[in-house]
Amino acid sequence: MAKGKYHKWLEADGLLMLQGWARDGLTDEQIAHNIGINVATLYDWKKLYPKISEALKRGKEVVDYAVENALLKKALGGDVTAMIFWLKNRKPYKWRDRFNLGLTEAKDDIADELERYFEQGQRETDSGILQE
Repeated sequence: MAKGKYHKWLEADGLLMLQGWARDGLTDEQIAHNIGINVATLYDWKKLYPKISEALKRGKEVVDYAVENALLKKALGGDVTAMIFWLKNRKPYKWRDRFNLGLTEAKDDIADELERYFEQGQRETDSGILQE
């Protein structure tokens, strides 16, 4: 009986290679290419074989921490761009450039209508039409 291609990647050497490629910053598409499979197959393997998924996660995690540390060092060292990037991503509720008011066109139309209504009421008050 023929073994599937995935068996090689479930062995210690295969898992180490997957982890290394992830640590080197390769994308899932590039890793799939290196294995000789379609990226969809790699996604299936990650779902079916926790060892493969974990090896890729561990490899990517190492790189993510290294980049985070480098970014933090630059930000703490006075690199303004790094500071801005760090704050916008870590505290977007406080440091984002634009606040989304969540107004839709329908709400804008209602706001315009209310504004016209109150402007008309003010004009009528100013002209003495409305009196208490």
